[in-house]
Amino acid sequence: MALQKHDDIARENVELSGEEPRDGLSCFDPPVQRKSTARTLTLEEIEKLTGDQTLVSDFKQMKLEKEAQKNWDLFYKRNTTNFFKDRHWTTREFEELKACRKFEAQKLVLLEAGCGVGNCIFPLLEEDLNIFIYACDFSPRAVEFVKQHSLYCPERCTVFQCDLTKDDLQVAVPKDTVDVATLIFVLSAIHPDKMQQTLNNIYRVLKPGGVVLFRDYGLYDHAMMRFKAGNKLGENFYVRQDGTRSYFFSRELLADLFKVAGFESVTNDYVLRETVNKKEGLCVPRVFLQSKFRRPAQLQSS
Repeated sequence: MALQKHDDIARENVELSGEEPRDGLSCFDPPVQRKSTARTLTLEEIEKLTGDQTLVSDFKQMKLEKEAQKNWDLFYKRNTTNFFKDRHWTTREFEELKACRKFEAQKLVLLEAGCGVGNCIFPLLEEDLNIFIYACDFSPRAVEFVKQHSLYCPERCTVFQCDLTKDDLQVAVPKDTVDVATLIFVLSAIHPDKMQQTLNNIYRVLKPGGVVLFRDYGLYDHAMMRFKAGNKLGENFYVRQDGTRSYFFSRELLADLFKVAGFESVTNDYVLRETVNKKEGLCVPRVFLQSKFRRPAQLQSS
């Protein structure tokens, strides 16, 4: 029974990840559609969503919030560095990682908020010799995995444990010094009531004109539609079997969060693609939000 539960957790996390994990799920490259409207649901999907209105109890929700760090630490203990593939697609999807320099030899300062075990950090450090990365994660175990990596170099990367919802980033990252911040499959794991604090925190360390590159789960993604009754925490907010949580964003809500934090919207679109499960012969719709938000170069006059 315990083995079956572990298999269910592993399968659930794989299908929810959006990160092309190593189990036979893979994302097709083209065709990828970018749209300003959410995916259209089938009648069966509408009935499923409208019928699932029972929320997890307040007591359990408070327990999940209290144990959020422990649950992510256990996730990395169970999966170590083997769950996600390295993100070699970031420079392709986000040209700002190269194009925002004023001259070729300029050192780019990047903050990866929610670095996990370094799947984004190390490809960037390999590819770009003129980059310095600040990286943080909620999980102390994940931070240790980064420090143990053969490519970790303190002269080029500073990694530290941080709860983005309450720990001041300026303790480790000087104010107004970051050119680019990445927020990739991170904000969805944070309680909606604390998302605003996270964005405010990132805003303070960005340079005026600096950008946030965002990618996360979009509304009506397959992962959202496959949650069973009893896993709903709130509107578009769910808990997995291992206690980690996931929120599914509408572009309107995301734009409002960044606007309140002081950012300007550059792009903010749904990315629609299909993922194939080779083992089961299934094609499933994935929906992500891929967005760019900029800290204004100059403060607006009051």
